[in-house]
Amino acid sequence: MDRLIIGMDFGTDSVRSVVINAENGKEEANEVALYKRWAAGTYCDPGKNRFRQHPLDYIEGMEASVKGALAKLGKGAGKRVVGIGIDTTGSTPCAVDRDGTPLALTKGFEENPNAMFVLWKDHTAVREAQLINRVARSWGGTDFTKYEGGVYSSEWFWSKILHVLRSDAKVRRAAFSWVEHCDWMPALLTGTTEPLSMKRSRCAAGHKAMWHAEWDGLPPERFLAKLDPLLKGQRARLYSETHTSDRSAGGLTDRWAKRLGLTPGVAVAVGGFDAHMGGVGGGISRQTLVKIMGTSTCDILVSPPGAVGRRTVAGICGQVDGSIVPGMIGLEAGQSAFGDVYAWFRDLLSWPLEEVMRGARGSGGAALAKVRAEIEEKMLDRLAEEAAKVDPSESTVIALDWLNGRRTPFADQTLKGAIVGLTLGTTAPKIFRALVEATAFGSRAIVDQFRKERVKIGSVIALGGIARRSPFVMQLTADILGMPIRVVASEQACALGAGMFAAVAAGVYPSIPEAQAKMGSGFDMTFKPDRKRAKIYDALYRKYRALGESLEGFLRAL
Repeated sequence: MDRLIIGMDFGTDSVRSVVINAENGKEEANEVALYKRWAAGTYCDPGKNRFRQHPLDYIEGMEASVKGALAKLGKGAGKRVVGIGIDTTGSTPCAVDRDGTPLALTKGFEENPNAMFVLWKDHTAVREAQLINRVARSWGGTDFTKYEGGVYSSEWFWSKILHVLRSDAKVRRAAFSWVEHCDWMPALLTGTTEPLSMKRSRCAAGHKAMWHAEWDGLPPERFLAKLDPLLKGQRARLYSETHTSDRSAGGLTDRWAKRLGLTPGVAVAVGGFDAHMGGVGGGISRQTLVKIMGTSTCDILVSPPGAVGRRTVAGICGQVDGSIVPGMIGLEAGQSAFGDVYAWFRDLLSWPLEEVMRGARGSGGAALAKVRAEIEEKMLDRLAEEAAKVDPSESTVIALDWLNGRRTPFADQTLKGAIVGLTLGTTAPKIFRALVEATAFGSRAIVDQFRKERVKIGSVIALGGIARRSPFVMQLTADILGMPIRVVASEQACALGAGMFAAVAAGVYPSIPEAQAKMGSGFDMTFKPDRKRAKIYDALYRKYRALGESLEGFLRAL
């Protein structure tokens, strides 16, 4: 019988496990498990931009999703699984003890948010990021941000761990080392959590931790100590070697094989970030921009080493050898908020209705919950329907999409969003259209930055929830980019990409390109730009850029 692969995709709200036919890439079964503590809002404080996740959410979600997916295939399916691939959000680091156990799983730290995984969109470390950028440019030695686009972000590894070290003495004393979520999951399954020997992801280290072969790994002790004495000794308790995700992190332990219904020794691939593996699952190749479009976006490219050489690409989120496809330079950019912008507007409009209904006579809890669910389900679709009728040449509303800061070009998490040009005739659909246009303008700014840096983009591929479920957003984005956008057929491209890495790690295929050729899903939709509207958007895009330039200093200071 055909061999099976499991691709695990750890997202922001849930983990999805997909059972994939290793021979042809068919997705045989999948199961989603929500993070229970996260869903309840536990350990998070949006007002302070603090977003933390408990490792138990990951463990429980993984077990439930794997067992649920296998159960759909009947008895014996687990025995056919030969490899496991894992992708996660990132940078999502956590403090661990000497054995590599997250502190939140140890006595005394069970409810401490600083002992948990610091989620990718946590922005509590803005001051630390500013410090890293200032010192990197002024300390008199190598600028260790140069392969990170020249700007270090509060969303990334060193900013976050320095913030936790500064703000929590108890965690500081107990933490032996730090691990990325994408490193810890494979280590947990293979029994290799010891921090000094754990296999670390090239993808995570290169894009988020300033790791580079030019300076033999992580930034040197002298630089880190200059940032803050609290970082003294951290480098020696981390790593110098990294691995691409086509490598095996080890074999599945007996304990986890029993818990998941699999065979001991199954190959577990080195982990990586969701977008990078999604690019592989979506069919990334040279000069192809892959847009992973969800709550945020990650925009990635691959380039042969000779095409980039030792030239650094400014304003992006890193250029790393082997971070996406081994043997190619992986280039990353993205937007800190995309779908989250639309969700914010939906929640803004829903709030008054919810508040009025909560106190209305005869509105019971069940009735309120039903209405709320219906609003959440239908509001964005209705807004899109009406917004599609708005003539972009007649609307006066322009928005900036920096509601969660700006990731690219040139990361700056201190920025805020803005909406201008409002009149008494401005409607909710007009504002919604302006917000969608703003997110698409943000996508175009990324394309412009790559081209400015002499990185060629020949075609665009999209995947993710928005790409498959919002024709309005996709058509508008194609119009603004002025390029066709092909949508990946697989609804689980990130998990599929993780499965491709697992197939190579397990020896099913000798390389990622061969796994892509055999397991890829292809495309089932193409959005072609409307040339007439593209010209209108050229003018509006110039206004968007001018607005950003004029308000940037003001918004940063708020």
